[in-house]
Amino acid sequence: MIQSNLRERLFIGGRWTEPAGDQWIVAINPATEEPSGRVRAGTEADMDSAVAAARKAFDEGPWPKMAPIERAEIVKKAAEFLRRYSEEMAVTLTSEMGSPITQSRLVQIPRAIDLWEYYATLGSSYAWKQRRTAYDSLNQDFELLITSEPVGVVAAIVPWNGPQIVAAMKLAPALVAGCTAVLKPSEEASLTFTEFAEAFRKAGLPDGVLNIVPADRVVSEYLVKHPGVDKVSLTGSTAAGRRVGELCGYGLKRFTLELGGKSAAILLEDVDLPKALMTLAPAMAFINGQACNAPTRLLIPRSRLRELTDGIIDAVDKMPFGDPMNPDTFVGPLASKRQRDRVAAYLELGKQGGATVALGGGRPAGYPRGWYVEKTVFTGVDNAMRIAQEEIFGPVYCVIPYADEAEAISIANDSPYGLAGSVWTSRPEHGVKVASQIRCGALGVNSHTLDMAAPFGGCKQSGIGRECGPEGLDAYIETRSMTVPKGALT
Repeated sequence: MIQSNLRERLFIGGRWTEPAGDQWIVAINPATEEPSGRVRAGTEADMDSAVAAARKAFDEGPWPKMAPIERAEIVKKAAEFLRRYSEEMAVTLTSEMGSPITQSRLVQIPRAIDLWEYYATLGSSYAWKQRRTAYDSLNQDFELLITSEPVGVVAAIVPWNGPQIVAAMKLAPALVAGCTAVLKPSEEASLTFTEFAEAFRKAGLPDGVLNIVPADRVVSEYLVKHPGVDKVSLTGSTAAGRRVGELCGYGLKRFTLELGGKSAAILLEDVDLPKALMTLAPAMAFINGQACNAPTRLLIPRSRLRELTDGIIDAVDKMPFGDPMNPDTFVGPLASKRQRDRVAAYLELGKQGGATVALGGGRPAGYPRGWYVEKTVFTGVDNAMRIAQEEIFGPVYCVIPYADEAEAISIANDSPYGLAGSVWTSRPEHGVKVASQIRCGALGVNSHTLDMAAPFGGCKQSGIGRECGPEGLDAYIETRSMTVPKGALT
């Protein structure tokens, strides 16, 4: 067990330090509306201290100068400690943001640890140095040395829906690359980062390489603008992404933005629905429908509209609903009152816009406390409706009919977002052809999931840049070229 009093401090410069302010971030259990824990809130002064520690660790410390294999060994050791803390972290995560406990235990925490191990392994095989033959006639007595250098101090801003997974997507490649970092967790999901910090401290991470400061939006923006920060990586809303992009553009800082989505799942005419739903339904409702890549627009051929719609409604209806601490629950409460109210407002928009509520559509009976909304399926949806165009971030699904594959592709692409999508068919080779015409960053055929070896990110308003895979490591690299006389390189 981690000492609870550590949450009274901030992890800066490799140690638990007293914060500059006296404010707290209080976590509220989404199922009970009761406090589940608290951490100290960082101030601008705390961000100054964290950035200074990261800056010193990068400019003067051993971390960027270590061989990649040495950094990888420390990261692997930290992952081992994270596994020891995994049950404690899973329970804490569920209590603070409502992720159903089975998902916290089997996905949220383990997948994050897997990402740390993946990048530790990748760091040992990544092409950190390359030699090239010079091309220009003036340089025939020279050759080229191309090196991959760490970008510097990274500000990593992570959301509440998958805090450990997203932190790993950003920090694992950043640290393996030799960067140092300031991590800013969400106010709604900061509690698990106590165990997280302890894992890296016990693994022997040099002081200042990782600093963790939970904070509000004002202090977060201060971090983004901080002159000591070289790169910002944000996962969040499109509005937040615009602001971060604006600030980084002004400061000429590098940035990665993983933003919203309104993913379409195209069910082709030959789909085997029961087989498809074994994979599709869990993807729809993961984290209570609060996943950025969730397939929330279900495109159905008119030739099988009634049959497939009924099958989808039945599958959503059968998803176990209730207390997120119950291991059988698959859909629980939304993460906050603000999020519950937002989703409830979209339910009303759908009704007012002319869509038909085929399932759910309101607050569930029997739950006087907790930020619950009913699992909801809208039918008769036109893709121009706001419920089909805007990210709702809850267990709300739009069934949209199409006449032929050309129209299905057109509807899928008729979105301001371009994060993820999928095609479901009994002919996978044909599914690949259809999926290739959808404009988004991550696609699946008979699959709607992520793989840590595959680059993940979006186009259009879904963001800029990629995370996961070797491309995720590329995002924290500065490429340097050196022209040297032949024979100078051994």
